[in-house]
Amino acid sequence: MAICEIAGLRVDLKNMTGRTGRQAAPYISADQSEDSADIVIDVTPQRVQLAAERHPELNSNDWEYMLTGSDFYNALIEHNGVLLHSSCVAVDGVAYAFSADSGTGKSTHTALWLKHFGERAHMVNDDKPAIRIIDGRVFACGTPWSGKYDYSTPELLPLAGICFLERSEENHIKRADPSKAIYNFFAQTVRHLEADRMKKLLSVLDRIFKLVPIYELGCNISDEAVLTSYNAMKPKDGAD
Repeated sequence: MAICEIAGLRVDLKNMTGRTGRQAAPYISADQSEDSADIVIDVTPQRVQLAAERHPELNSNDWEYMLTGSDFYNALIEHNGVLLHSSCVAVDGVAYAFSADSGTGKSTHTALWLKHFGERAHMVNDDKPAIRIIDGRVFACGTPWSGKYDYSTPELLPLAGICFLERSEENHIKRADPSKAIYNFFAQTVRHLEADRMKKLLSVLDRIFKLVPIYELGCNISDEAVLTSYNAMKPKDGAD
């Protein structure tokens, strides 16, 4: 058992071993009192074994990691938060999330941000950041479920924008069409939910879309791609 501070919530990870334990270590809270947990995640060895038997292409260690993440993001919906499969980078204390299908180049794009901005920038989460509404503001949050390279930071940062990325020979960015944006978001978040939780998810997404600008970016692998996206998405008082 370990009480972790994740996305501004106290999360009790009952069975924290292997990969899950390693990636959750930076999130462990100094206060280990169980009675104050907001979310309890108890992925039993039996559940892990069953998943591994059904899908032997992944080992038990990977299944524990995936199941604890799935349980967290399902529970997060009840706390005005959602999963967004994305690479989320921060510049000057403000977060920017880039989402796309695997292999499209979102991590490559955010790596260019890290190179361009140097010490001003760092990775919030390179795979599955939590997006959460707190007191009427939207925050991007580091989580232990951060991909095979575990690029994440235990923090909450204001989210300046969400950008759905696709490859293009020339760089261009525009505000996303709402109907296309909601489809893109659904493709990159949890979907297999009971009716009540799906209703809650839709409500949270509606609020996020009203509070945070959503963009579509076509980009190549260049420094110009960084400036194209940053200059469109940055807060009005942001500096180059």
